[in-house]
Amino acid sequence: MEIESTFHMYVQPVVHPQLTPFCTELTGIIQAMVDGQPSLQQVLERVDEWMAKEGLLDPNVKSIFVTCGDWDLKVMLPGQCHYLGLPVADYFKQWINLKKAYSFAMGCWPKNGLLDMNKGLSLQHIGRPHSGIDDCKNIANIMKTLAYRGFIFKQTSKPF
Repeated sequence: MEIESTFHMYVQPVVHPQLTPFCTELTGIIQAMVDGQPSLQQVLERVDEWMAKEGLLDPNVKSIFVTCGDWDLKVMLPGQCHYLGLPVADYFKQWINLKKAYSFAMGCWPKNGLLDMNKGLSLQHIGRPHSGIDDCKNIANIMKTLAYRGFIFKQTSKPF
């Protein structure tokens, strides 16, 4: 029930290479953090390398991504990959939507996502909302807390 490994990289935007003030305000990511970073294709290749190194591509190992909502893996990543002519790895085609899992476990929908889930579980929010790596840390804490309470997680996405 502890984090064993972390993958984190910034991606150089291709379509809109200059970050908008809205993006910076929302995420805390500034232009200098993405300038000169790898492309989405390169980052996805590195994700695959990391998954292999961690043993997560072994057919005998069960793993699944966990998201706060369906949008990231149902809409955003497939849309970006389609636009750029990139394949979507099979491991990105199934996931657990933590909002759905939380609502099954707690009996209420977290309207404000991670903030509501942390509050509902009396957890301190880690870092900045909408910072990808901070969101991951909060997702892990929420999952750990729900698991300790006996909740069993199941895939919530529908197969592609």
